[in-house]
Amino acid sequence: MDKDKKRRNLAKAAWFASVACSLALCVEDAFAADLKLGETIATKGTTNGAAACVSCHGLQGEGNAAAGFPRLAGLSSAYLSAQMAAFSTGERQSPTMQPFAKLLSLTERTAVAAYFSKMAVPAGIRTSDDTSITPAEPGPWLATRGRWDQGLPACVQCHGPGGIGVSPTFPPLAGQPANYISNQLQGWKKGARPPGPLALMPVIASKLTDADISAVAAYYAAPASGDAKRTGDMK
Repeated sequence: MDKDKKRRNLAKAAWFASVACSLALCVEDAFAADLKLGETIATKGTTNGAAACVSCHGLQGEGNAAAGFPRLAGLSSAYLSAQMAAFSTGERQSPTMQPFAKLLSLTERTAVAAYFSKMAVPAGIRTSDDTSITPAEPGPWLATRGRWDQGLPACVQCHGPGGIGVSPTFPPLAGQPANYISNQLQGWKKGARPPGPLALMPVIASKLTDADISAVAAYYAAPASGDAKRTGDMK
């Protein structure tokens, strides 16, 4: 009887292993299919009129600093999916993105988000903060120290050191175009973006002057280079 029981247990274990393996393969195949769909939409657009994402956001998802289009490469798929959903409903306002997002199904938005999330983060983006700063340099000071006498936390407290992002909720700031960061902060001031986790951003943005916004945006847009200009020197 003991031998029969062992055989049955071994047979059950083999069956469960077989099922688990099959499920893993199915998930892997489905994910690969999603990435392929995401790549097709990102590079070629859709037959119903959605433009290729790379036409604005770059072939490697690096963004377009001159035009103010953000980098998508390396952002979490959950964050990207949520933003496209918000564009599609109009909760997040953008005359450029809303028409395209509305043309994409949930499956297509998820696939595109997965595709860009798997892209490598562009080289030259800061991953740490300048430690030799003074209050006279508002960009790095607000980014790393905040302004606690006004209840204004530092950006790094949510977005991580160097603005590298904290997935899936807080996106990277490092390497995003200055115009893009400025526009988003102004958008929160005007109620053009959803409030986000704990409704933090509208409150934070309301405490920033236009000069503060420009300084923080310039700080995070600057490359990670020892000879890059300090934010206070940028014109």
